[in-house]
Amino acid sequence: MKAMSLKEIAAACGGHYYGEESKLNKKVSGVAIDSRKIEEGYLFIPIKGARVDGHTFISQVMEKGALCTLSEKPLDTESDTYILVESCEQALKDLAEHYRNALDIKVIGITGSVGKTSTKEMIASVLSQKYNVLKTAGNFNNEIGLPLTIFNIRKEHQVAVLEMGISDFGEMHRLAKMARPDICVITNIGLCHLENLIDRDGILKAKTEMFDFARPSAKFILNGDDDKLITVKEWEGRNPIYFGLSTELDAYAKDIHSLSLKGTACTICLEDNSFAVTIPIPGHHMVYNALAGALVGRELGLNPEEIKAGIEALVPVSGRNNLIETEKFLIIDDCYNANPISTKASLDVLATADTRKVAILGDMFELGENEKELHYNVGRHAAQKEIDVCICIGNLSQETARGATSCSNCQVKHFETKKDFLAQAGALLKTGDTILVKASHGMEFPEIVENLQKY
Repeated sequence: MKAMSLKEIAAACGGHYYGEESKLNKKVSGVAIDSRKIEEGYLFIPIKGARVDGHTFISQVMEKGALCTLSEKPLDTESDTYILVESCEQALKDLAEHYRNALDIKVIGITGSVGKTSTKEMIASVLSQKYNVLKTAGNFNNEIGLPLTIFNIRKEHQVAVLEMGISDFGEMHRLAKMARPDICVITNIGLCHLENLIDRDGILKAKTEMFDFARPSAKFILNGDDDKLITVKEWEGRNPIYFGLSTELDAYAKDIHSLSLKGTACTICLEDNSFAVTIPIPGHHMVYNALAGALVGRELGLNPEEIKAGIEALVPVSGRNNLIETEKFLIIDDCYNANPISTKASLDVLATADTRKVAILGDMFELGENEKELHYNVGRHAAQKEIDVCICIGNLSQETARGATSCSNCQVKHFETKKDFLAQAGALLKTGDTILVKASHGMEFPEIVENLQKY
């Protein structure tokens, strides 16, 4: 990270410095909230979690060579260098906002109900053809993960591609205040986090909170095929840039044809430029990701050849439509998270396989009062796509199984737990199967993927 002095840090987070005055101008070499990641010269920010209070590790990190720690309570000033703050979590956010504002770098902020991570990967792949890019790693897209991602921006980085995930009103304001995006990308407005956001209008309102803290000259790149996003016609005098399949949009795709599990071929049209491209990850939804990547690339000065190369260089990440070929199976590892829209999209991908098709589906969380109906509809979709075997795991997935039985040709099995399924997996699965694994993150389905690879 770009070095910050203890004096600067104390001012940025509204804290009071305790320690030797001679250290005030010393600069930290990094920031960490995990005591195991502390290195010489780091700043430690102890966060109070549900099970662990980071304050209990302060003496340990100071012994490891931390230059300073934040704290919500007074410490032994004779032996500790610390900055007293009211809230370490808020100080983390304030410090990240200060750090971002000091950077001369373009920031791309990405949100949406479905496809945030795959769109982030696409945009980063495109921009990497011209720039040194930092992108959100793993699930570091919330109010703790985003500031840590921002602190990872170093002087060599020219662009940061930041994923921003929310589940309630006000969260996007806090994220955008730290990120201050130059380009805002929204993938879609779907059915997720309905417990707090109630309906799709609420989701639209919460997602577009990003615009309030965008840079004054920020561009807004939105999915024009989404019936909610297309209603966003203007924001403080600036019109959104739309992408989709309609020729009336700013960027659109045509001549789309599936290459089964090898990807999708299409032609991308950007104003007067068009080019044929092969998207190397399967799924019709990847066309939208490619369009978003193309528009962001164009806004940052990439030519069509560079954009095409970036799209075709895309590499899948674990748990996100990642194809794993074993001696017995072809596994579609898409188990990082799930909601009704993303699960149906994954079933669409599975349906293109030319082998026996098996869907292993788990519960989808945070769907509100209509959760049973939404699970049932996913099961119906599996049946309509002529999936051969539908294995449903979890309490809510009883409804998925019920929906899947609407097609007599689909073999449907329901299990209460992963353990129950794994005990019978050998009898249910056959050599040559293409197997989709999909569930909400809390179901911990990577365990299933790991076990399938042992067959």
